[in-house]
Amino acid sequence: MGAIEGKYAVLEEGQIQELIVTAIKQLKYSYAPYSNFCVGAALLAQNGTVYTGCNIENAAYGPSNCAERTAFFKAVSEGNRKFRAICIVGGPKGRLDSYAPPCGVCRQVMMEFCDPEEFQIILAASREDYQSFTLKELLPQGFGPKNL
Repeated sequence: MGAIEGKYAVLEEGQIQELIVTAIKQLKYSYAPYSNFCVGAALLAQNGTVYTGCNIENAAYGPSNCAERTAFFKAVSEGNRKFRAICIVGGPKGRLDSYAPPCGVCRQVMMEFCDPEEFQIILAASREDYQSFTLKELLPQGFGPKNL
């Protein structure tokens, strides 16, 4: 696919591959006994730190948390609030046979902390099969801090 450019710095192919591999590794931590749909995420902060996440389901459904939000909340709870990219992978029982785009709630959390024109969302079905989108492409009329 190649490097991903943005105003902060180019996201190199090696960094993309590292995020994909890291997100795939998170699938084993997924707690999805109800949907059996496992999701893993790897979030790249501006300072180069990578935060990981997996989905965590709950019998009451409402208290469940997506992999993307798990990664963001870990980062924010450690004082990091500037991000470059996230890679998301997922599938039934952890099988990667298609892309797993973020839900609306996760897109809204991304909007809170990320520049929608620059933040990259990498959806991967494998190391070779991935696509990258800006947050603005996936949330074209997003409402965020700049709207207040």
